[in-house]
Amino acid sequence: MKKFLLLIFGFITAINFAQNSVNQNTINKAILFKQYTITGTVIDAETKQPLEYATIICAPLNGKSVTGGITDANGKFSVNVPQGSYDISVEFISFKTKTFKNREVKADLNLGTILLEINAESLNEVEIIAEKSTVEIRLDKKIYNVGKDMTVKGGTASDVLDNVPSVTVDVEGNVSLRGNDNVRILVNGKPSGLVGLSGTDALRQLPADAIEKVEVITSPSARYDAEGTAGILNIILRKGKALGFNSSFTGTIGNPDYFGASANLNYRTNKVNYFTNIGYNYSKSPGKSSSDVTYYTPLTDAATFISERTKYDRKNNRFNTQFGLEYYLNDNTSITGTVLYRESDGDDASLNTTNGYDGSNSLLYKTFRNEDETEKDKTLEYTFNLTKNFKKDGHKLTFDFTYGDSSENQKATIFEEDDAGVLDIDAMERSFTKEDSKDILVKTDYVLPINENTQFEFGLNADLNNQITDYLLEEYDGSDYVNNTDYSNILDFTQNVYSVYSQYGQKINKFSYLVGLRAENTDRSIKLIETNENYNDNFTELFPTINLGLEFSESENITLGYSRRLGRPRSFYLNPFETRTSKTYIRKGNIYLDPTYTNSFDFGYLKRWDKFTLNSSIYFNHSVNNIEWVENEDVRDVDGTETLVIIRTPVNLGSQDRYGFEFTANYTPFKWWKLTNSFNLFKSITDGTYNNVSYDSEDSSWFTRLESRVTLPGKIEWQTSGMYMGPSEGAYTKRKAMVSLNLAFSKDVLDEKGTLSLNVSDLLNSRKRSSTSYTDNTFSETEFQWRSRQILLNFTYRFNQSKKRERSRNFESGGDEEMFKA
Repeated sequence: MKKFLLLIFGFITAINFAQNSVNQNTINKAILFKQYTITGTVIDAETKQPLEYATIICAPLNGKSVTGGITDANGKFSVNVPQGSYDISVEFISFKTKTFKNREVKADLNLGTILLEINAESLNEVEIIAEKSTVEIRLDKKIYNVGKDMTVKGGTASDVLDNVPSVTVDVEGNVSLRGNDNVRILVNGKPSGLVGLSGTDALRQLPADAIEKVEVITSPSARYDAEGTAGILNIILRKGKALGFNSSFTGTIGNPDYFGASANLNYRTNKVNYFTNIGYNYSKSPGKSSSDVTYYTPLTDAATFISERTKYDRKNNRFNTQFGLEYYLNDNTSITGTVLYRESDGDDASLNTTNGYDGSNSLLYKTFRNEDETEKDKTLEYTFNLTKNFKKDGHKLTFDFTYGDSSENQKATIFEEDDAGVLDIDAMERSFTKEDSKDILVKTDYVLPINENTQFEFGLNADLNNQITDYLLEEYDGSDYVNNTDYSNILDFTQNVYSVYSQYGQKINKFSYLVGLRAENTDRSIKLIETNENYNDNFTELFPTINLGLEFSESENITLGYSRRLGRPRSFYLNPFETRTSKTYIRKGNIYLDPTYTNSFDFGYLKRWDKFTLNSSIYFNHSVNNIEWVENEDVRDVDGTETLVIIRTPVNLGSQDRYGFEFTANYTPFKWWKLTNSFNLFKSITDGTYNNVSYDSEDSSWFTRLESRVTLPGKIEWQTSGMYMGPSEGAYTKRKAMVSLNLAFSKDVLDEKGTLSLNVSDLLNSRKRSSTSYTDNTFSETEFQWRSRQILLNFTYRFNQSKKRERSRNFESGGDEEMFKA
């Protein structure tokens, strides 16, 4: 640490005193530090209209701090600079940059009227940046700018991810990358409390407006954690960079009942940047599910067919805020601190109606099972970053520290009635679940450019996690609730991961490569408090990465990537105690699970034409110790009747091969019409045996999303997004195909400072998961719909912002990956 601090803090260049008199010295200083003003007016060369929010960059030739500003509503700008020589650039999105080279400033300078011309080559790409999304291709990732996608207005991070190519979000909120749900989700490049203990619920709390872009990393370099066999999704939150104050406020109402409000605020001076995101929403999410189970060899007095129908009424109040401060200690060193607070309060009620039939299809019984569950979640997270930029562009040292404290508290009360309304006392129960998690992350990264086209990188990382899960199940004995010790338990889970990595990259003409090696040591401890059992594991693995790129031209390139990765089982998978979703369906973890190891290969091709862009990939993954859920049967006493109970548990199977082809195509047949299509075709082959039962399977499936965006008369934007997810099949399960359609309209108002949008999610009310499964003695058909069709009306108002201004120049050193763009 001392060495890091010595590297971070250095001497500022000493001031040399001339051998003149004190008076003359004072005069020289006054001349040296006198401020002069650079002014001018920026207009569109074609329309002669002023360009508001054009960016002015003044780069001193002596290498000192870059400064600049932006134009006002009349296209005028005024920038104060010390005496010296500058390269002055004028930039505006979709226009060619105008540069004034080596301009000496020793008096006020008026650049006059500056005409900017449309950049025809990048116009289509830039329009996507301004209005929806665009993609940057790097050797190790694809970066999608979220932009102004109307179908996610008023939505959440889950909605944003569901619109990103290669990514799917199922009806329960589970995120998959190329059909694989073992994906690592980061926020601003690090694990975060915004993802929470249960990532699906946390992603539904984060407002879409707080997200700037999403990085899809299917072939991660050694810089990234090896966790996640499918790859990494890195959510980048908005943090304004423009000088002065700017903000946006968003309000949303909807049906089913929905109310939301959020704000993004930013204030920046030359030394300090303040930024904050804050959001609140209240929502009702009515859903439903069904389950039909046929028993081939029923037990005596037991039903041969059980039909269940469940209705869900979920209510949630969610609040989250993040405040940050970025302070520039000097021209090359900055510190950033953020505080995140997230809170949610949910009340979920469900009514389950169960009918049991005998072999002649006569009704044996009918019950109504009511469950009322409340859940309170809280997360508090502190982050600190120190960045030191050295004189050479890209030469950088960073240090990051994160501390997070999260808690989830659930209480569920369950009771049953028969069809005559008689309360079943034996079925009354209640459960309490308390989860507390504490996380500490310490990491440092050092980037050394050896020359203009060669770079070396080294880093250290410690990711420390402790999670305690306390589960209590109480059953009513006729007079009071009594602890059921068969289910109640306390799990103390600790996992510490220590890693070191190094990578080396070079660009040779149009060929680029980036090779790296990462070593990770995992120290895992599991304590079962109720039974006084301890399970410890410690292992170290190496994870090599290779990323290659060849650029044929500015519009055509290929990439090839290899990485070795792993998927560590979470505490949810390891907890050996049983939890009940119903009295006949039980989930149980597996304390002996091993990590899954995957070797991933990825070949990508990108080609841009005038109106058409194709971004495609062929990929192959080979995994060992892959984790799959299997179902076993057990005969148990349920309310005095011997009943066949299904127990679901995760196991390590032998291996899985997954390969596929995907592409994303953007086509602009007319200026007023844009089309985007993403497509993924994949096949998985699983080999494995558990308890002398073969789970060998082959599954071929595909996914496609088609989006159309049309500009109607009156500058009304109309966006339609359709999704189709093909059927899939496992060893003993089959999932049916699913189709969904979203619709949105938007209109800019109040001189484009406001935007009014209307969107309909799941227009056909068809976003449902339907599947079948079987064991030796049962056949099940299930259907689940998390939320019915939703309609949202959204209004956004921007202060000192423009819809066209989706990016502004950052007056800091360039990123360390710039030279490795493919």
